[in-house]
Amino acid sequence: MINEYCENILIQQTMADFLREKLGWKVSYAHNKEKLGANGTYGRESYEEVILPKQFAAAVKKLNSWLTDEQLGEVKKALESHLASASLMTINEEKYTLVKDGVNVSYVDKNGERRQRKALLIDFDKPENNDFLAVQELKIASPQFGSRRTDIVGFVNGIPLLFVELKKQTVDIADAYNDNYRDYLHKIPQLFYYNAFIILSNGLDAKIGTLGSKYAFFHEWKRLQESEQGRVDLETMLLGVCKKENLIDLLENFIVYDHSNGRVAKIMARNHQYIGVNLAFAKYANRDFSGGRLGVFWHTQGSGKSYSMLFLTQKIKRKLPGSPTFVMVTDREELNKQLSATFANCGALGAQKASSFIASSGEDLIDKLKSNGSYIFTLIHKFNKTDAEPIVPNHELFIISDEAHRSQYGDLAENMCRMLPSAIRIGFTGTPLFTSDAITRRTFGDYISVYDFQRAVDDKATVPLYYENRADKIKNLHNPKITDELLEAIANADLDDKQKEKLEHEFAKEYHLLTAQARLDIIARDFVKHYSYIWETGKAMFVCLNKITCVRMYDLVQKYWQEEITQLEEAIKCIPDQQDALYLQRKLDWMQQTKMAVVISQEQN
Repeated sequence: MINEYCENILIQQTMADFLREKLGWKVSYAHNKEKLGANGTYGRESYEEVILPKQFAAAVKKLNSWLTDEQLGEVKKALESHLASASLMTINEEKYTLVKDGVNVSYVDKNGERRQRKALLIDFDKPENNDFLAVQELKIASPQFGSRRTDIVGFVNGIPLLFVELKKQTVDIADAYNDNYRDYLHKIPQLFYYNAFIILSNGLDAKIGTLGSKYAFFHEWKRLQESEQGRVDLETMLLGVCKKENLIDLLENFIVYDHSNGRVAKIMARNHQYIGVNLAFAKYANRDFSGGRLGVFWHTQGSGKSYSMLFLTQKIKRKLPGSPTFVMVTDREELNKQLSATFANCGALGAQKASSFIASSGEDLIDKLKSNGSYIFTLIHKFNKTDAEPIVPNHELFIISDEAHRSQYGDLAENMCRMLPSAIRIGFTGTPLFTSDAITRRTFGDYISVYDFQRAVDDKATVPLYYENRADKIKNLHNPKITDELLEAIANADLDDKQKEKLEHEFAKEYHLLTAQARLDIIARDFVKHYSYIWETGKAMFVCLNKITCVRMYDLVQKYWQEEITQLEEAIKCIPDQQDALYLQRKLDWMQQTKMAVVISQEQN
């Protein structure tokens, strides 16, 4: 036990030295050295306090020279008070808002009227103007559970924003989450009222996450620049996250609370999102030299493009002058609703409903473009008027096109560019641009940020893609009777030479065999059997020869999917073992909730 403790202290001290020597943090060791009281080490009156009064008072007065001692007390009280019935996540979100936007302080003006003014808690414009203090072995107590000693807590202006739990090198960092972090959450929850970042490490590996995240959602910080191959270690994590300007940037611009589906999830940008969004932000900040085309943001499917768009727009609104209208362009109604709902659930649209920001028609879109709204969500198909008058409003339009590789070029995009000649454009895509995508580049420009599929798999940001040859499961169709009937029909048909040539061309492609009902039926049955068997993993995309075949396959799969559900319902009734029955019930619930849809890219026919 002593050896294990010594190894932990060694890793802890190594990290503390790095914060001090490489990143310019102050470092303090608290165990058996901290003195309580107003004139003590940190000014804490008791071990239950988690805001450091001395550091807090000095920093906040430095940022707000107009504050009196009485007003400073008002700020601290507002920061520390909360409803006893509120959940930890609710408190954390409330405190984050105060840390980010400041605390309202009342004062009496020269006319004797009571007014309010914001007291800033963090200097977001000048990171070096803040007080960064890392405290080792800080004692935190609670009335019910006694005290705990934390490895490292990072304070900015006396506010505990960073929690670090360390293990020795031979221990999996999952133990830091399960054995220590979760225990602290339960026994000293007040430490996490203000927490922004949680780092878990064993000195070699390191992961970062946020309050409320399962361990599976803690992620690595492998790169400081997008061009780097990347490495997993504590040093890269600290350089990427705890460098003063990075930590302040992450705190201000890369945390959101998503209120989707009746629950709250605290979302922090992943490494690739932070780098990519900042590259796009820099492009926008220098947009005068872009000719209206910022470029293409290629982050593979599953890497969080919707959140990246949100982070980008929110940072632009907060950090740059002006009030641009963000025109969020998608190519499917489902995507349009999904994207607007994400922005609404994360608070970007204020108190208004997401539907009020969606263009309901081409005319409604024109009206919205002329007004200086914060966001517009529209389908690319709303730009369907070739004779529409150009719109050059007195405010800036910033077009953010989702799936820019697929449908957001060609006639509709040409209409968009012609209709909004002064707009700034950026394209988001989940798939790479090929050499033939010259129109996409002409519409949006070259790559800004690239996060391809292999890198996402390596980073565990998305699941691997596997190919399985199913040909051996589907026997070749050979029916001489069909062949004879077709030949006879062709012979009896009154066809000219061009019609015969076209027919021969179609048969050369084996079109009629590929779309034969018997073949599609076999494939549909196999598809349903396969995916109802491996129901606990993955998603599927079925690519068809043409639109008609796609709809036919959809109908067949729906038919056999329902048959599989019926058989499963009957099987559950007959199973005596409770665990088996529960397993099949979960499978049944999944099959009943599974969604399928026909997706057609009109521009690509």
